[in-house]
Amino acid sequence: MKRSRFSEEQIIGILTEHEAGATCADLCRKYGMSEGTFYNWKAKFGGMTVSDAKRLKALEDENARLKKLLAEQVLDAAAMKELLSKKW
Repeated sequence: MKRSRFSEEQIIGILTEHEAGATCADLCRKYGMSEGTFYNWKAKFGGMTVSDAKRLKALEDENARLKKLLAEQVLDAAAMKELLSKKW
Protein backbone atom coordinates (compact mmCIF):
# COMPACT_ATOMS: atom_id res chain seq x y z
CA MET A 1 0.00 0.00 0.00
CA LYS A 2 1.26 3.45 -0.84
CA ARG A 3 2.33 5.49 2.16
CA SER A 4 0.85 8.95 2.52
CA ARG A 5 3.04 12.02 2.51
CA PHE A 6 0.95 13.39 5.35
CA SER A 7 0.62 12.04 8.88
CA GLU A 8 -2.73 11.72 10.60
CA GLU A 9 -1.98 14.83 12.64
CA GLN A 10 -1.30 16.85 9.50
CA ILE A 11 -4.45 15.56 7.81
CA ILE A 12 -6.58 16.53 10.80
CA GLY A 13 -4.90 19.95 10.80
CA ILE A 14 -5.82 20.45 7.16
CA LEU A 15 -9.41 19.40 7.85
CA THR A 16 -9.67 21.84 10.75
CA GLU A 17 -8.43 24.60 8.44
CA HIS A 18 -11.30 23.71 6.12
CA GLU A 19 -13.76 23.82 9.00
CA ALA A 20 -12.39 27.24 9.94
CA GLY A 21 -13.42 28.59 6.56
CA ALA A 22 -10.68 27.87 4.02
CA THR A 23 -11.92 26.57 0.69
CA CYS A 24 -11.11 23.10 -0.53
CA ALA A 25 -9.44 24.38 -3.72
CA ASP A 26 -7.15 26.70 -1.73
CA LEU A 27 -6.10 23.93 0.65
CA CYS A 28 -5.46 21.51 -2.20
CA ARG A 29 -3.29 24.07 -3.97
CA LYS A 30 -1.45 24.97 -0.77
CA TYR A 31 -0.62 21.38 0.22
CA GLY A 32 -0.29 19.89 -3.28
CA MET A 33 -3.04 17.29 -3.23
CA SER A 34 -6.15 16.54 -5.25
CA GLU A 35 -9.69 17.33 -4.25
CA GLY A 36 -10.48 13.61 -4.32
CA THR A 37 -7.81 13.00 -1.72
CA PHE A 38 -9.21 15.80 0.41
CA TYR A 39 -12.73 14.35 0.33
CA ASN A 40 -11.41 10.83 1.08
CA TRP A 41 -9.64 12.26 4.13
CA LYS A 42 -12.80 14.10 5.12
CA ALA A 43 -14.79 10.86 4.92
CA LYS A 44 -12.23 8.96 7.00
CA PHE A 45 -11.00 11.57 9.49
CA GLY A 46 -13.87 14.11 9.56
CA GLY A 47 -14.74 15.11 13.11
CA MET A 48 -11.76 13.32 14.66
CA THR A 49 -9.18 14.67 17.01
CA VAL A 50 -5.50 13.70 16.92
CA SER A 51 -5.93 11.25 19.81
CA ASP A 52 -8.85 9.58 18.00
CA ALA A 53 -6.72 9.17 14.88
CA LYS A 54 -3.87 7.61 16.87
CA ARG A 55 -6.32 5.22 18.50
CA LEU A 56 -7.78 4.32 15.09
CA LYS A 57 -4.29 3.62 13.73
CA ALA A 58 -3.48 1.40 16.72
CA LEU A 59 -6.72 -0.53 16.27
CA GLU A 60 -6.05 -0.99 12.54
CA ASP A 61 -2.56 -2.31 13.28
CA GLU A 62 -3.90 -4.72 15.89
CA ASN A 63 -6.63 -5.88 13.51
CA ALA A 64 -4.07 -6.58 10.77
CA ARG A 65 -1.93 -8.56 13.21
CA LEU A 66 -4.90 -10.63 14.37
CA LYS A 67 -5.99 -11.33 10.80
CA LYS A 68 -2.50 -12.60 10.02
CA LEU A 69 -2.55 -14.89 13.07
CA LEU A 70 -5.99 -16.22 12.09
CA ALA A 71 -4.84 -16.94 8.52
CA GLU A 72 -1.82 -18.86 9.82
CA GLN A 73 -4.04 -20.83 12.20
CA VAL A 74 -6.49 -21.77 9.43
CA LEU A 75 -3.60 -22.84 7.21
CA ASP A 76 -2.20 -25.05 9.97
CA ALA A 77 -5.62 -26.61 10.56
CA ALA A 78 -6.07 -27.34 6.84
CA ALA A 79 -2.62 -28.96 6.69
CA MET A 80 -3.45 -31.16 9.69
CA LYS A 81 -6.77 -32.25 8.15
CA GLU A 82 -5.04 -33.15 4.91
CA LEU A 83 -2.36 -35.08 6.74
CA LEU A 84 -4.85 -37.01 8.86
CA SER A 85 -7.16 -37.79 5.94
CA LYS A 86 -4.49 -39.77 4.11
CA LYS A 87 -4.62 -43.52 4.52
CA TRP A 88 -1.46 -45.04 5.87
